[in-house]
Amino acid sequence: MLGLVLLYVGAVLFINGISLLGHITAKEAAIMNVFTGIISFIVCVFNLSTGEPLLIQASAYGLLFSFTYLWVAYNNLFQMDGRGLGWFSLFVSITAIFITWDTYQTAESFADNWLVYCWAMWVVLWGLFFALGAMKKVEWTNAIAKFTIFVAITTAWVPGYLMLSGHMPV
Repeated sequence: MLGLVLLYVGAVLFINGISLLGHITAKEAAIMNVFTGIISFIVCVFNLSTGEPLLIQASAYGLLFSFTYLWVAYNNLFQMDGRGLGWFSLFVSITAIFITWDTYQTAESFADNWLVYCWAMWVVLWGLFFALGAMKKVEWTNAIAKFTIFVAITTAWVPGYLMLSGHMPV
């Protein structure tokens, strides 16, 4: 199910980057945020229902994504200023530092090392969303948008496709 979620995480990050660049409205990007937030939430709930410790851990981390996308959708639809989401992004970025470190400590395979890279990129991305939302570093918007698109492609879109097509082991 990781490939499924990653494919849509790639899509939503790509759409959010395009929106930050001003090519589509935030309101139009909201639907992809709602869809991805719901899909990842459903996968997390399913994994929680197994009672398996590793799937519970994965769900806890996955819900950080789910809630982020649902909050982005809320902000986009109701024209909120994003400060609350910015502070949540700081919480997630700091949490992701620990996840990155833990993942690094146990990495043995290509897939494990790829996941270390992903978590490190997500630390930076959520940190930048903190700067944009809570700190109002609007002058960084263009760079953040381009980085968001880069992260979409390298950590989610392409790997999600490769997992779904059987070309990348999980």
